[in-house]
Amino acid sequence: MISVARNLWRLTSIARVLAREGAMFPLEASDAGRLLVNALDPLVSPDSRQLRPGQRLAVALQRLGPTFVKFGQALSTRSDLVGEEVAADLSQLQDRLPPFPAADARRIIAEELDRPVEELFSSFEDLPVAAASIAQVHFAVTTEGATVAVKVLRPGVERQFAGDIALFYWLARWAERLMPSFRRLRLVDSVRAFEDSVTMEMDLRFEASAAAEMAENFIDDDSFMIPAIDWQRTAKRVMTLERIAGIPVDEVDAITAAGHDRDQVMAKAASAFFNMVFRDGFFHADMHPGNLFVGERGELIAVDFGITGRVDRQTRRFLGEMLLGFLNGDYRRVAEVHFEAGFVPADKSVDAFTQACRSIAEPILGRPLHEISVARLLGQMFQVTETFAMETQPQLLLLQKSMLLAEGVGRRLDPKVNMWHLARPLIESWMTDNLGPQARVRETVGSLMSSLESLPRLVAQAEKTVEALRSGGLKLHRDSLRGMSSSPRNGIFPAWVPWVLVAILAALLARGG
Repeated sequence: MISVARNLWRLTSIARVLAREGAMFPLEASDAGRLLVNALDPLVSPDSRQLRPGQRLAVALQRLGPTFVKFGQALSTRSDLVGEEVAADLSQLQDRLPPFPAADARRIIAEELDRPVEELFSSFEDLPVAAASIAQVHFAVTTEGATVAVKVLRPGVERQFAGDIALFYWLARWAERLMPSFRRLRLVDSVRAFEDSVTMEMDLRFEASAAAEMAENFIDDDSFMIPAIDWQRTAKRVMTLERIAGIPVDEVDAITAAGHDRDQVMAKAASAFFNMVFRDGFFHADMHPGNLFVGERGELIAVDFGITGRVDRQTRRFLGEMLLGFLNGDYRRVAEVHFEAGFVPADKSVDAFTQACRSIAEPILGRPLHEISVARLLGQMFQVTETFAMETQPQLLLLQKSMLLAEGVGRRLDPKVNMWHLARPLIESWMTDNLGPQARVRETVGSLMSSLESLPRLVAQAEKTVEALRSGGLKLHRDSLRGMSSSPRNGIFPAWVPWVLVAILAALLARGG
């Protein structure tokens, strides 16, 4: 009851901010909501009236604090929920907050590393160079003379996030309970994925580990660089890493003036993003211009690994086939991949879904090459979910967001070149290596060898089970026995009988061999 009252109170304060910024427009989908929005209209500030709905929502989320800034960034990938214009406005949501006092930063560093700042750094700049919703960054020089950047977690952010995420879960559960049609959107799963992402982002050891892993993945690639981690000055709420020098990737004139070829820089960005997703299955999920720089040799330098994503091998294969299918206009194959991946229920029509894929892709792919947005294409796919009862795939939402950011970087570098066209040979080569006849043979042999390796262990376990049954030495806990006796029956046998029969049969077969 206390938690319900707390959630309702917090919801009231959120509603006040949304009303003042004119961001209650999502409620206009229902008649009752439209009446409420009209009643609250006098509260809207004059400045907000000049903005688009998505911009008003972005301002409101900024005012509501760190969790809501992160939530707005996650929502920017859900054009199926908020529409393309609002999603585009939310994608511009800046993760910037006023800095917290340097005294707090010094205190947190000393608490986390068990040493005063003066013993760790010969100099420490109190004025932060960046302040975001989760942490802020200070430049420093270690006592060994290395120039570093020190990231410090914002005070109290963990407690605030815990309260906000509890509210999100509460709202998601009620939405799924009151509106069954929302269940296919997997709102609770999406909140859980959001919680996991931000929880990891608030433990700077995880960010340091992600940066180190990605550095290992690119150790032989001098076109993409990740700053080195100072593990001796890194803890849960503090991370110290090599200070880098470079030109922000969106400062095109400065990049050109430094003598770098913009097309080559974009080709490196396309190659790096492709390798992260398809080669490694581990990608930087926040590659906006503020986190990507061009070094003096023309190499790309990435920072801020608080948000990363993973894609398993099977999903990578589906994505590769899907992308090539779209780029080649093979919509039938695109549809088949969705069914094979289980994204679309098997009882739906492949022909109808092929038609839907064509209707989405043709208006986009019919544009000039440099205007094609594959991320927008995936976003459009989410909008047909209701017709085909598709379940939302939370693991792909982060990837779509990353693709949008990567495309944004490419367009800033050269609006006339499409980065996916640059990556196409890489995709085709990867598909040949991973889906060609030789790859299938390797996969089949690997699965067979894995099965053969596990067979002796399974046979040994089965023999032990049979021996225990024979000697009366198989002891079951009384709760297990009670569960067996009360479990639903499958035909005329209790549910546990087939497992015993399998064990006995396996042992007999092994002895007979």
